[in-house]
Amino acid sequence: MRKGIVAFVVLALAIAAMAFAAEDLKSLILIRNSIPPVTVSNNDNTTGAIIDRNGYESLTYVIHTATLADSDVTLTPTIQECAIDNCDDVSTVVAGQLIGTVAGATFAAADDNTVKTIGYKGYKRYSRIVITPASNSSAALFGVTAILGHPKYRPQ
Repeated sequence: MRKGIVAFVVLALAIAAMAFAAEDLKSLILIRNSIPPVTVSNNDNTTGAIIDRNGYESLTYVIHTATLADSDVTLTPTIQECAIDNCDDVSTVVAGQLIGTVAGATFAAADDNTVKTIGYKGYKRYSRIVITPASNSSAALFGVTAILGHPKYRPQ
């Protein structure tokens, strides 16, 4: 009888562990809109919302394009960091604090309907992304989503 109870407890724990392992990603991330989908027809920077990493250990910016009309356009991301919530102390993140590279997250004219990512692993609480177009006189459609991961406490 005792072996049966032990086997039942082990089975119940295994099922609980599988349920946790099969849990959806939604419970382990927080998604924020950094730059809502926008059409830019000049070379002015587009600055994303300030993202607060409080309670999360990782941050990935997901940059997505639609049509990039100019045949020689580029869209270059820059990640900025700050210690205060209004980013009055903003500075550009150095390459060693990025996951991936700026070059790997830069878009060229042929990158219509493409998604690229760049992560931040720095130590400051706040960051934001800036997208800088070049050779852009027509419409460049893009947006940026921020995904916070590795929560200190799991979201509900």
